[in-house]
Amino acid sequence: MKKFVAGLVTTSLVVAGTVTGTPASAVIVDKPVSVGTGDLTLTAIGTHETGEFEKSSAEIVAYDAGSKRLLVVNALSGAVTILDISDPTSPTEVGTVHAGAGTTVNSVSVRSDGLAIATVEPATKTDPGEVILFDAAGDGTILQRLPVGAPPDMVTFDETGKYAVVANEGEPAEDYSVDPEGSVSVISVPAELASGALSTTATVATATFGESVPEGVRVFGPADKPGTVAQNLEPEYIATKDSKAYVTLQENNAIATIDIATATVENVAPLGTVNLRTVGMDVSDKDDKINIANWPVKAFLLPDSIGAYTAHGSTYLVTANEGDSRDWTGYSEEARVKELGEDSLPPLAEDFNFAGAVDSETGEAVTSAKQLHKKHNLGRLKITTSVGLNAEGTAFEELYTFGGRGFSIVDTAGNRVFNSDSQFEEILKDAVPEYFNSNHTETSFDGRSDDKGPEPEGLTLGTIGDKTYAFIGLERIGGIMVYDITNPAAAQFVTYFNNRDFNVDPQEGNNAAWQEAGDLGPEGLTFIPASTSPNGKNLLAVGNEVSGTTTLFEVTPKNDGTSVPGNVTTSSDDGRLKTLDIIFASLCSTFLAVLTALVGFAPQLAPLRDQLQKLLG
Repeated sequence: MKKFVAGLVTTSLVVAGTVTGTPASAVIVDKPVSVGTGDLTLTAIGTHETGEFEKSSAEIVAYDAGSKRLLVVNALSGAVTILDISDPTSPTEVGTVHAGAGTTVNSVSVRSDGLAIATVEPATKTDPGEVILFDAAGDGTILQRLPVGAPPDMVTFDETGKYAVVANEGEPAEDYSVDPEGSVSVISVPAELASGALSTTATVATATFGESVPEGVRVFGPADKPGTVAQNLEPEYIATKDSKAYVTLQENNAIATIDIATATVENVAPLGTVNLRTVGMDVSDKDDKINIANWPVKAFLLPDSIGAYTAHGSTYLVTANEGDSRDWTGYSEEARVKELGEDSLPPLAEDFNFAGAVDSETGEAVTSAKQLHKKHNLGRLKITTSVGLNAEGTAFEELYTFGGRGFSIVDTAGNRVFNSDSQFEEILKDAVPEYFNSNHTETSFDGRSDDKGPEPEGLTLGTIGDKTYAFIGLERIGGIMVYDITNPAAAQFVTYFNNRDFNVDPQEGNNAAWQEAGDLGPEGLTFIPASTSPNGKNLLAVGNEVSGTTTLFEVTPKNDGTSVPGNVTTSSDDGRLKTLDIIFASLCSTFLAVLTALVGFAPQLAPLRDQLQKLLG
C-alpha cells in the first residue's frame, strides 16, 4: 500500500499568455529504506510529480520563505516550476516561468527578499547563455535578462545578497569543433525588489582563468585540439562564504577561489585522489556479489556540488565526489581496464605493481594483467586514459578511476581534513543488500559498481541547534546520506533515507507503474530551517531528475523526543526493536539521574556520568 499525495492547483500564473499548472499526484512509498543512529530522522511528508520519466523535469530546488514557494528547475522544458508549499504535505503547482523556446534552465536561486535568478542555456550549448531575474512571489514576469558565459550551469546568491555568482561550465561541442572557455560571472544585483520591480539594473563582471594552474589540476583533451587552460577548466558548482566564491572544477578535480567583489580568480587547488590500495571499493558489476575490496587504482574525487560552513573559526568546504569524465564523440578519456592492450590502447606496464589485489573468485593474489582483466576483478572498471602512462606513453604504470564515491571536507586551500572513503558503499551493503549499487532507471543488483557506484551528486548543509549536517543525494541508487559535520575532521554518519520502493522496477520508463517506485535520481537539495519553513519544522526539499518528483522531508533531531539512540534500525523492522530502544533509553535516563545524585558523594563517578550524558545527548 502506498500513500499518494495529491496537489490540486488552486491558483495559476499567466506567463507569456499561457496558463500553467496541472494537478499532480506522487508517491511516498510505504516502506522506505531508513537506517541510522537515531540522532536525526528524515520523514517524507509531501511530494509533487510531473509525470515525466528521465526528462530532467525536477532538478535544482530553491525556497522563498516570504511566499512559501519552492522553485524547481524543469531543465529540458526551459522553465522554472513554482510550487506552493504553505502546506508542505501537499505541494501545489501554481505557475511556471518560461525562459524561452529551445532553451534549457540549469539552476535557480532565491534571495531573502524573493528576488530569484535562473541560468538559461541556449539551444546551442557552446553559445553564450543568459540569466533571468524574476520575483519568486510574483506572476512569473521576467524582470531582466543578462548575458553570461557558455553554458551557465549553476547560480547562487552570496551571503550579502549583493551578488549572484554563475558557473559557466564551458563544455565543448560533441565533436570538439568548439570549446568555449570556462568562466565565473559575478552579477551585481539590485539592492531592492519592491512591488515586483527592480530598484536598479543588474550588471555583470566575469572572472576568467589564466594559463597557469598548479600541478595536479587535470588539464587534458584531444591531442589535435589541446585548447587553452581556460578552455579546459569547467566550473560546475558554487558555494559562497565571507566574500569568496568556491567553485568546483569537476572534470579538472579542483576547486577555484574567486574574490566576489573584484571578480578575480585567487587560487585553483587540486583535490588529489583516494588510494584504493587502502580504501575499499566495489569495482565489478559482473561478479554476482558485493565485494568492497582493495585494488591497484587511484580514484579522482571529481566533485559536483559544494557547500561551505564555519567550524572552530575557520571556513571548510564540503564536496560530493560524484565523478565525471570527458566522453564526447570528438574525444573520450574512458576505457575499461580489460581493454588495455587492445584497440590501440597501451597495455599495463611489465613492472605494474599488483600489490593488494586479490582475485574475487579464488582469493589468491593477483599477479598478472590477464588475471586483473577478469570481469570479476578489475576488468569492468571504467578508468581514464588521460593519465597514468609511462614517460614514453607506451604503457600504464598507474590506473585512475572516476569519483570518490563519497564526500570530503577540505579547508579553503584544498587540504583534505576528512574523507568518507568506502563508508557509503558499506552503509548501502547493509541497508539494501539485494539492490546494492542499483541504477536510477531500473532496479538492479550491483549494476553501477563498474561506473562510479552510487554517485553522490547533490549536497546541502543545514544547522540544527549547535550541530551542522551535510545532506548528500545519491544520484544512482537514490536516497539521502546525512552526516554530522560539526567537527570537520571527524564527520559522523547519522542516517540514510531513500523514498524508493525497489520492488517496483521502473524498467527505464517502460513499466506503466514506474511512478510507484518513488523518488529516482536526486539532483538538487535545499535545507529549509524551522525558523523560515512553512510548518515550523526543519525541512529538506529534493528534486529528482529521473522520476520528475520534488519531495519534502521533515528533519527531526532526537532532542525533539521522536527518536532514540543506540541502534541502527530499518523501516522493515517490527516494533520490537523500537520498543527495546525506548526501554533502553528510559533505563539509561534513570541511571543517569542516579549517577548525577551520587557524584556529590562519590566524585570518582563523574567521568562515568559525563560519558553517559554524552551518549544520551
